[in-house]
Amino acid sequence: MHDNYQILGISPSATTDLIKAAYRKKAAQFHPDKNQSPDAPTRFREVQEAYEVLSDAARRKAYDDYRQRSLIEDPLPVAWDMSGKYIQEALK
Repeated sequence: MHDNYQILGISPSATTDLIKAAYRKKAAQFHPDKNQSPDAPTRFREVQEAYEVLSDAARRKAYDDYRQRSLIEDPLPVAWDMSGKYIQEALK
């Protein structure tokens, strides 16, 4: 499971303005025209998808509900995914 909040570098309590600002920052960082890294197109798509979900109130609520259920039912894969992305970002 991808954590849309982590992809944008924000907390689950982020406001819509903060979501938009984080999206713009990450989109500029990973835009394939500005970032020649081989993984830039993939990262850019992840950023776009995260923003599409979190910027729409209904989709965000559905995502939050799903995320909460996933954390309760089986927290290990979610925690592993979150820590792996954190480590990758820290190493850059």
